[in-house]
Amino acid sequence: MTGKIIKGIAGFYYVYAEGNVYECKAKGIFRNKSIKPLVGDNVKIDVVDEADKEGYITEIFARDNELVRPAVANVDQAMIVFALKSPDPNFNLLDKFLVMMEFQNIETVICFNKTDIADEAFIAHVKDIYNRAGYKVIFTSATENEGVDEVMNTLRGKTTVFAGPSGVGKSSMLNALTDDEMMEIGEVSRKIGRGKHTTRHSEIFRIEEDTYVFDTPGFSSLYIPGMTKEKLEDYFPEFFEYTRECRFIGCAHIDEPDCAVKKAVGDGAIALSRYENYKLFYKEIKKKENQYG
Repeated sequence: MTGKIIKGIAGFYYVYAEGNVYECKAKGIFRNKSIKPLVGDNVKIDVVDEADKEGYITEIFARDNELVRPAVANVDQAMIVFALKSPDPNFNLLDKFLVMMEFQNIETVICFNKTDIADEAFIAHVKDIYNRAGYKVIFTSATENEGVDEVMNTLRGKTTVFAGPSGVGKSSMLNALTDDEMMEIGEVSRKIGRGKHTTRHSEIFRIEEDTYVFDTPGFSSLYIPGMTKEKLEDYFPEFFEYTRECRFIGCAHIDEPDCAVKKAVGDGAIALSRYENYKLFYKEIKKKENQYG
């Protein structure tokens, strides 16, 4: 039987297969090969107890991709949810997430929630910043059911990482996307309720057929294995058309003269907030590199 891992807790993996959720352990061969099953893996299982829905994972199929943070596999896109107000958006955190997804080559859509309590001028300002950076931006009010259809159309037929800080309305959005109760296929063992209240683990929700959402833990650290300060500019898409015009090869776009990126910021072609966050991230990565060599 084949299925998808939709949650993993303490060595148990919950596999959605043929309309049921099976509590599985991974065969020892994976440990011997240092292979760790991930949420999102497509797997083959042997069912040992159909009544109690228990089995073993016997094969992990090839992954389309694998994210480092959050540790999930086979992702089609990411959707980052921030509130426009209450709480005010933390653009540093948003840009940090966008860099992480660019680094891992995952297409990202930005969803700004709570339009019902936000100022129209601020909405236009935010839209301008991220449209210029090349991102698709959706504006919603989950409580008023505004923009939910556009979110659904963006998610449909794909597996999406759904992330964002607390209080922005992620749960309200997920509930608005379903007809009744949340169709959580990451349900835990009926026998012992293992991990029932766990929030630190990624898990999958099924919105509809072939449409899945990873609800992921929080994120804050930028340090990613393989990320270097020299490569950081590659993960700010709006920099690309200007970097080749800088006077110096390898320009860091911070202190160098005749920097085309800084000129673009001055001209308003690149948002100042994005550039300021670029400089903060550059210094953060540089500090990490100095600490760890």
